[in-house]
Formats: sequence, structure tokens, C-alpha cells
Amino acid sequence: MKKIILSLLGPFLFSQQNVVISTSSSPNEPSITINENNTNQIAAGANLNNYYYSTDAGLTWNTRKLTSSYGVWGDPSLLFDRLGNLFFAHLSNPSSGNWIDRIVVQKSTDNGVTYNNGSFTGLNGLKNQDKQWIGKDKNNNLYLTWTQFDEYGSSDPTKKSSILFSKSANNGTSWSPPIKLNQIDGDCIDESNTVEGAVPATGPNNEIYTSWASSQGIIFDKSTDGGTTWLPNDKIIATIPGGWSFNVPGLDRANGLPITACDISNSAYNGTIYVNWSDQRNGTTDTDIWLVKSTDGGENWSNPIRVNNDTAGKQQFLTWMAIDQTNGNLYFVFYDRRNYTDNKTDVYMAKSSDGGQTFTNKKISQNAFTPNDQIFFGDYTNIAVHNGVIRPIWGDQVNGVSRVLTALVKDSDFLAVDEISDNKNEVNMELYPNPVQDEAYLSYKLHENSKVKIEIFDASGKLLKTVLDKNQAYGKYVEKIDIAKLSLTKGNYILQLKINNTIKKSVKFIK
Repeated sequence: MKKIILSLLGPFLFSQQNVVISTSSSPNEPSITINENNTNQIAAGANLNNYYYSTDAGLTWNTRKLTSSYGVWGDPSLLFDRLGNLFFAHLSNPSSGNWIDRIVVQKSTDNGVTYNNGSFTGLNGLKNQDKQWIGKDKNNNLYLTWTQFDEYGSSDPTKKSSILFSKSANNGTSWSPPIKLNQIDGDCIDESNTVEGAVPATGPNNEIYTSWASSQGIIFDKSTDGGTTWLPNDKIIATIPGGWSFNVPGLDRANGLPITACDISNSAYNGTIYVNWSDQRNGTTDTDIWLVKSTDGGENWSNPIRVNNDTAGKQQFLTWMAIDQTNGNLYFVFYDRRNYTDNKTDVYMAKSSDGGQTFTNKKISQNAFTPNDQIFFGDYTNIAVHNGVIRPIWGDQVNGVSRVLTALVKDSDFLAVDEISDNKNEVNMELYPNPVQDEAYLSYKLHENSKVKIEIFDASGKLLKTVLDKNQAYGKYVEKIDIAKLSLTKGNYILQLKINNTIKKSVKFIK
């Protein structure tokens, strides 16, 4: 039989269309949300008072300015609820009050075209309310978590920072009195000894979870009664060697604040809680993206799992994470310098379809950029996902212009590429014959003892069969794949070779 060798899918075969949402008003710290009732409707925001909306799944955008009598002072966090109402949470700067003296939430009932004046929570004299995030549960209750500063930026040891929680049970019309969650306070300097970064997430039975960064590491808290009571003591679930505030060359400041999410899909990972952050445990020249998870409601946690799969010594920073609640897939977006020796920066995504055990990395930015540390870069990226519609959002600085962008990412983009920068265990792989009838043969060579997994996916990315999953020694292998026993219908498929939990090669084949 004559061999038909299928060419391997190179790392840049798939190109995600980048869409520049805006360059006006020096946008940064963007947030994005997808209407789960109509995924063509997407809304976003950026500092200080920019808001955007799209009716064609992010291909084109309208740009407007947000106003409120309470003031609009950045840190946008956007959320569509289950009824299709849109909420925009942000900091305040009222003309008759004090700078960032409350958390404001404005509501839109026309998919982000217009917003009401808003409601607020957290007003507490001269204290500052900062770094909020908004979440929801299955009953359409809304949740806010944030940091309260006795006096923002103060080095006075008597001034403290705290994590607060508030709830709305009436679609954002009003909010419950804030509850303090932390037992160990932070300082007010807005660095590693400050408590900060609380993002709310809800579980399958409307449990409320959140985590934040502190001088002790990452702290986890939960409520099983709708936010009335919480854990009696701070629960440390991970360390942050070097602290959550650190330096990345070319940035005016950087942080590794955590993001909390919970799988409420019908996947095998339903109920799993994930916490994602970055830190410099491997040195100041090697910032990495990390994940821990709990499968028992936050009682026990995994060791940190590295999400970026490049070799050591490069910078990955400002991560965000989201779960597609229709299938349990995890997605991450972060800045990445794996391809350069200077401060030039790309934007990457990572995907996990096995509950955070393994990750596929993919470059999604079309233009590399070098940030200017004299221009405020922002403290976070963001990403929204629903039913295979994947929309990361980030800011960059190209030719001295601050921009906010998204990318039109497809789930299938992650099947065919895993971008790495090392040559260890690079493989030459052949699948023959192609098209396939009853059987096919896959040949490859290993350069060291390795765990090998061979899987078959359909064209939509659904895993159909694990053909091989075992340890193999150094050497060349030819694996027979009995297609007839798999009962595949005629069509297009993808065969994937994974070595040591990293996708090395993928090939398309026709049945």
C-alpha cells in the first residue's frame, strides 16, 4: 500500500481575526460579557467611562460614554443576567461625595445601548471602595465582592483593607448591607500586603465562592446560604511566592490577583471550583500562570498547575479565566513574551477540556507590541465564553496608541495547535492511509520515556475515543487504529497526539 502522508498542522495555520474595539480615550482594563440568550449580543467596557456593544458577536462595535450622578471612575465589570438584563459595575467619583466612595451598578435593558443612573453599595463615610467584580447565580441574584480601604494608599499601620460582599435580589435595584469576609486584614498601600482581587462565583446549588490575594497567599471563602454566613476563618489555598504585586519590565505596575470560577455545566467536572492567578515563584524573569482546583466544595485543593507551556525564563502575566457553562471547557487569556528576548508582548489563550489537567496554548494577537511604562497599562484582561462563542478582551499599545481589542476565537482553533518554544520531544508523525477506511496507522518517535495519549475528535471538537493512554519508552512506534470498531460515520475527524499531557501534533483525516 502506498503511504499518503498528511501534512502536519503548523502553529500559524489558524488565524483569529482581531477586532479593534476602540482607540479613543486611552482605554485599558477592559471587561466583556456575552448574552447567553443571544450570543450575537456582546457588551464591553474600559477605563474610565467607555462602553461598547455589538450585535454581531463582536465583529463590529458601537462606542459610547457612561454617565451617572454617582460618577464613573473605572474598574468596569460587566454581566448579562439570565433574563438578558445587562449590568455595568464600576467605581464612583460623585460631585457631592468622595472619590471611589461606593460601588455603582448601572443597568441596561436594551443590550448595552443605554444604561440607567444606577444603584450603589458600600458607602461608608470617607473609606474607599475599590476593585469590585460582579457575579450571578441560577436564581438571578447578583453578587458583588470588592476591597474596602480605610484610606487608599495610606502607609499608616492603623489603616486597614477588607474584603466586602453585597447582594441584590431585585435585579440591581438595591443592595444588601455589605458583609466583611476576611478575618485577617491587609494594609492600604495597594501592594502585596493588601487584601484584594475578590471575584464571586456560584456553584451548582447556588453556593457562593470567592478568593482573594493577601500577605498569607490566596484566601478562599464560601457561603451556602445565599451570602448570609461565610467560613469562620480565612482558608489559605495557595501561596504566592514573592507576593501578588510584582514587577514586569515595561509595565508601570503588575499583579497576580486571583480569578475564581465554578463549573455549573452538566460536564464531568460539574461543581469543580477553579482559582487562576500569576506569580513569580520561579524568579522575577519567569512570571507564570497558575491554576488550583477543588472537587469537594473548597475543602481540599490541588497543587498549583502551570497553565502556560513554554520553557522557563519568559514572562506571562495579567491572566483571566472563564468557563463555558454549556460543556465545562476552561479558557484563559494572558499576555505572553515566550517568543522574544525583550519586552515585546503577544496575547495568548489556553484551553483545558479535561478539568484543568492539561492545557493547549494558542497565540491570538495579530500584532506584537512593546508597552511603555510611562503609560498606565491597566491591571487585568478579561474573557467571556458561552456555547462555543469565545471572546477574550485585552488592551495593548501599538505605535504609542492605547487600544482595546477582542478576537473572534473558535473552539476548533485549539484542536490543531499547541504552541511551545522548546524542542524537547518534538515528533515527526505520519497517519496513513488517508482517507481512512477500516484501519489506519500512526507512526511517531519519542526522545525519552513519556506518557502518550492518542485521541480522536469530531470536526466540532467533541472527544469521541481515546485510542491509547500509556507510558512508552524512547523509540519509534507504529500504532494501529481500528477505525471499523469505532463505528465512525463518513466525515472529517481530527487525531491528536499528546505527550506528557501536552498536545504535540494534530492531523485531520477523512473517513
